[in-house]
Amino acid sequence: MAKKVKIKKTLVEQILTKSGIDHTGIQINALEGELPSEYDRTHIFKTLALLGDKTGPIIGIVPLTEHLAEKKLAKVSGNKKVSMIPQKDLEKTTGYIHGANNPVGIRQKHNYPIFIDQKALDLDKMIVSAGEVGQSIIIRPQDLASFVKADFADLLEENN
Repeated sequence: MAKKVKIKKTLVEQILTKSGIDHTGIQINALEGELPSEYDRTHIFKTLALLGDKTGPIIGIVPLTEHLAEKKLAKVSGNKKVSMIPQKDLEKTTGYIHGANNPVGIRQKHNYPIFIDQKALDLDKMIVSAGEVGQSIIIRPQDLASFVKADFADLLEENN
C-alpha cells in the first residue's frame, strides 16, 4: 500500500493553526486547469495588490470569476485612484510572487489596508491562497476578515 504523503503546512497555515483559526489546507492551482468537482470556482478568491495614490499599497480580495472595480476600491480606501502593482514589484511589496499573494501572510508583514468583496459574506466558506502557488486554504469569510483586520465592501465591476 502506498504511504500517504504528509503535506507540509505553509507558513500561512501554521500562523492560522497557532492562532486557533479554523481552516482547511487544500492543494489546488486555481490559475491553471480543472478544479476538483467539490470546489466551486465562485468560492475561490484572488488576492490583488494595488497601489493607492494616497494610501500606498492596498489589498483587494475578489472572487476568481469576477473583476475588481478599481474605482470602487479607490473610493472605499480613501484614494482618488488605485492601480495594480506591476508584477516585477509584487514580491518586493507584498513578500509573495504572483499566484501566492494571500491576506494572512501580507498582514503578518505589513499594515496595508485589506478589503474583501462583500460577496464573501454570502458564503459559508471561501478559498484563498495559502502563500504558495498550488496551496490554498478554506476559511470562513468572517474569520479571515477578523484575523487580517479587513473590511467588506462592494469591489466588483458591474456586469453589463
